[in-house]
Amino acid sequence: MPLTKELLEDTIKKAIELGGGRRFKQSVELQVVFKGVNPKDPEIKFREAVYLPKGSGKPAKILVVADGDMLLKAKEAGIAAYSSSEITSMSKREIKKLARNYDWILVKADLMARMGRILGPALGPRGKAPVPLPVNADVSAVVKRYANSVRLRNKEQAWVGCRIGSEDMDPSDLAENALAVIERIKAKYKRPFEATTKLYVKTTMGVPVEVFML
Repeated sequence: MPLTKELLEDTIKKAIELGGGRRFKQSVELQVVFKGVNPKDPEIKFREAVYLPKGSGKPAKILVVADGDMLLKAKEAGIAAYSSSEITSMSKREIKKLARNYDWILVKADLMARMGRILGPALGPRGKAPVPLPVNADVSAVVKRYANSVRLRNKEQAWVGCRIGSEDMDPSDLAENALAVIERIKAKYKRPFEATTKLYVKTTMGVPVEVFML
């Protein structure tokens, strides 16, 4: 059976049904396993953000580091923001707290070199490398996009996965989010996707349910 939105939706419904009944709102996760591929192959290494068109079910926490007009606009929009001087004056303990509390830290591009040296030691081990924010970017629009983005990230392993939303979302919306992730993977992975991968959907505490393709 070819991979379709309807097939994904049916599998998501089953995964939520099997994994439900917890006392907290669970995430719904998509896992893609690559068959017959060397785990060290650059083709299956991912370090990127994927925007979920139907929302993440739990908007990410965003921090902006900027100066000048961008800093003012971020604060006027109610976005959590610090100036470069404020970051520079923070202790290592305070920097680690930022790394724990925020999912994405967006840094004005011309500050990246200096802020990277300060923020990197705390963010790197958590897989949260700072993201450059173009100097002329619409900061509110970029923050809104990252609030509904997830990290597609793996190490030397023959699979990659990420959350595609939460169990209280409409399965149709979750399926659309899953397709957005799959399309991003396909853009880099040049082999016949359906023939060389296995897909699974699961809730946080649930069992993986295979998406039966072909």
